[in-house]
Amino acid sequence: MFSRSILLQASALLPLLYAPASAQNACNNSPDLCTRPYNNITYLGAHNSPFLRNKETSFSTSGNHYYNTTTQLDAGVRLLSGQVHKANGTGNDAWHLCHSSCDLLDAGTLESWLGEIKTWMDANTNDVVTLLLVNSDNASPADLGGVFSSSGLDKIAYSPPSLTTTPQTWPTLDTLIGNNTRLMSFVASLPNPSSDYPYLMDEFVYMFENDYENVSPSNYSCNPSRPEAVAGNPSTALESGRMFLQNHFLYETQLFGIQSPNETYANVTNAETGFGSLGESIQECEGIYGKPASFVMVDFFNVGPAIASVDRANGVSGAQGRKSLSTEALVQSTGAGVRERGSLLAVVLAVGVAVFFGA
Repeated sequence: MFSRSILLQASALLPLLYAPASAQNACNNSPDLCTRPYNNITYLGAHNSPFLRNKETSFSTSGNHYYNTTTQLDAGVRLLSGQVHKANGTGNDAWHLCHSSCDLLDAGTLESWLGEIKTWMDANTNDVVTLLLVNSDNASPADLGGVFSSSGLDKIAYSPPSLTTTPQTWPTLDTLIGNNTRLMSFVASLPNPSSDYPYLMDEFVYMFENDYENVSPSNYSCNPSRPEAVAGNPSTALESGRMFLQNHFLYETQLFGIQSPNETYANVTNAETGFGSLGESIQECEGIYGKPASFVMVDFFNVGPAIASVDRANGVSGAQGRKSLSTEALVQSTGAGVRERGSLLAVVLAVGVAVFFGA
């Protein structure tokens, strides 16, 4: 038999064991976010998360970030995006993460990347992460579901009440964490969403976006661009109940019209203030929609730093457990620069020749 004193001590611990996440830990790096609904928070998004511009890729100009997905998550990114392609040239027809073309930049298999995300989420159980897959080659729900199952992410993925109707309310972070449904998985676009894979949500049922193909700060707009049902009409987009994904990054145009992420202007693009800055764009769109965007998508996320504007939008200060990174661009060596320019030029020329001759 247990002594009375031991039983009293044990009973005193019960409230701690069953306390909500907000009483014990920060949710997504802040206790202030725990009781907020999922759609009432602004999440920093890494546009094309797996595509890197660092030593691993010889500083490929097709890369959107200097740091890998694990480091992105450590530093506060909570929306990850990637383009999914069928890499037929690999010999096993695996689904790969490629930037526009697997000839330009192949970041490896989707399964490997999802496994990296699962490893991080297993080690960070008080965080809700959103995943957006650009379905470039029309993968079916079964195609994607098989990869999610292999990675184990399907076990912690949230399933909405409906795959065809926009919900008017979303769970709080506390609820998602308590239910261990901490991964929100959206696909753009998903042909025939399936109840066999209810966690794979067609993006445009639940979100709308502004335009993403911008080459100048003057191009930025808060107007809806996608889906077609709300395009050009902020009032319709707002009334639909969809969450706003705000794209805020720039392209620069290279030979043969190929676009690449604009690294040179990133310190302005991701800044809190100034013409074309992330901070002022968030505020401008908030004035139109009545609240900040649910997601803001950037390139070179550490520059700015972009997270500062997101914290301000959320009213968060003193974030907990977040890794600090340099806010500067990574500097490549001259040798790496020469190799990169040569390899990129070879790819660009190959693509251009193929287009010219109709290959």
